[in-house]
Amino acid sequence: MPKENKNNNHHDDKDMMKLVDNLNRKEDASLNRRAFLKASFGATVAIGIASAPFSALSYFKGDGENDHLVEIANVDELGVGESKTFSYPTSENPAILVRTPDDRFVAYNNKCTHLQCPVFYEVKENILLCPCHKGYFDVANGHPMAGPPQRELPKILLEVKNGKIFAIGREVRHG
Repeated sequence: MPKENKNNNHHDDKDMMKLVDNLNRKEDASLNRRAFLKASFGATVAIGIASAPFSALSYFKGDGENDHLVEIANVDELGVGESKTFSYPTSENPAILVRTPDDRFVAYNNKCTHLQCPVFYEVKENILLCPCHKGYFDVANGHPMAGPPQRELPKILLEVKNGKIFAIGREVRHG
């Protein structure tokens, strides 16, 4: 009695030629590539059109002048060489306001750019100090002076109006 193929995987030479013939069809690859590019372009256009209303809404939302305006302190609250902590732009973003010895106001994020430890103002040396790893930042510009920090502190833009100090924006100066 002849042995039967239990797997039913018996193929003749004609079937194999049909498979090989399909591999050699160059127009299949170009049609697939062209179809893929058309579909990709169409999806990109659709996503752009779908997101346009949200972009326009965020652009025209509010008058823009006081969107990020936060009152920090009165000018007479801080003496020369003093500092005050506050939050900007949200309560989860600690910041520090300093009245420098040359009677200017500067503000920076209150997190060291090395490991996010809080930064304190040292009036005697006129520096911002991170006590975790002895990182020092220049009060005038927020640039690191010593220690492990390699990036400057993000600056908070200030405006003084009618005897009050306002935070009006942030300036992230590194990549």
